[in-house]
Amino acid sequence: METTSIKGRLSDHGATTIGGDKLILTRIWLKQKWIKLTSWEYWPIKVVYFIPSIYFLYISIRERSLLFFTASNPGIETGGMFFESKWSIFKKLPKHLYPTTVFISENDSINDLLTKLGSSDIKFPLIAKPDRGERGWGVKLIHDSDDLALYQKLNTVDFLIQQYIDYPVELSVFYYRKPGEAHGSITSLTGKELLSVTGDGVSSVKSLILKSDRALMQFKNLIAALGNAVNDILPLGEVRILVPYGNHCRGAMFIDLCASITPELIKVFDDIGKDIDGFYFGRFDVRCKSLIDLAMGRIFYILELNGAGAEPAHIYHPGFSFFKGQKVLIGHFKTMHEAGKINHARGVPYMPYGEFRKLWAAKKANCSKVTWL
Repeated sequence: METTSIKGRLSDHGATTIGGDKLILTRIWLKQKWIKLTSWEYWPIKVVYFIPSIYFLYISIRERSLLFFTASNPGIETGGMFFESKWSIFKKLPKHLYPTTVFISENDSINDLLTKLGSSDIKFPLIAKPDRGERGWGVKLIHDSDDLALYQKLNTVDFLIQQYIDYPVELSVFYYRKPGEAHGSITSLTGKELLSVTGDGVSSVKSLILKSDRALMQFKNLIAALGNAVNDILPLGEVRILVPYGNHCRGAMFIDLCASITPELIKVFDDIGKDIDGFYFGRFDVRCKSLIDLAMGRIFYILELNGAGAEPAHIYHPGFSFFKGQKVLIGHFKTMHEAGKINHARGVPYMPYGEFRKLWAAKKANCSKVTWL
């Protein structure tokens, strides 16, 4: 868990440096470039999706709509491709399946916020995140009321407050069910290892970051976020979680667990998926005590449900073949098309282009109101 408050990070920002040594900073920059070049999991999304996007265009031509994906999940805005409301999705789930969550309007005052928090059973630490967001942007672990007030001040958008779940296992489960059928399948199962360093009794957190390729890729953000905590000397064997979110773009390592997909696990998500109106294709982000518990349908919470815009995250497992990943992504689009085509034949329209343009403009405006901390 993070140990420094938002307020502390802001006050410490820039106070901790790498000694002002431009040579060391240059070496860090060169190492980051080398890691990006040799590990395709860090390649730009436009490069990763170049070949699959050709297939996407082929489907669009066949369907005479670039927005065919919007029919894949008719119960979710835009099919869940972008700018969908997390709160609207949570309201479709049974309350016992997700952490206690409160919606905070951008028009709420700090008193409104505290009143809503007080009437819930959410305790600190808690998670705050924009209601409409993606890839972990704007997500923050909040330690106290001062942190929460500052988060609201810096993020002038609708956002959610959610009870922090500290279960040890975080997973992504990609589920698909053909419209009209009773049973589906899990096409991707991914474990997430949060970005962390392990103490050796001698090195500072900063030195440990420099020794870890994955942490090094987040160097600038970590130095800014951790403040003076980067000078801590960790005892031998002590694990310090640097980023408490299972987002790849924020340093989490994704582990391919597809070999652990079982009929029992599929049944758990069949039972969940069939109860979500208008949902057929998407990824559940889950925290649980263990994969065994999850397969038995117990001791887990759904942190988020993402629709058409979600990825089969196991392809980012270190060492996963780039060409195998391309095949998985093309299959992913094929399945998305299948769901959308069936729903379209059943009367679900594809989103009009004019509506798409309005939503895209709203998304850009929304992003500009969110501050990364």
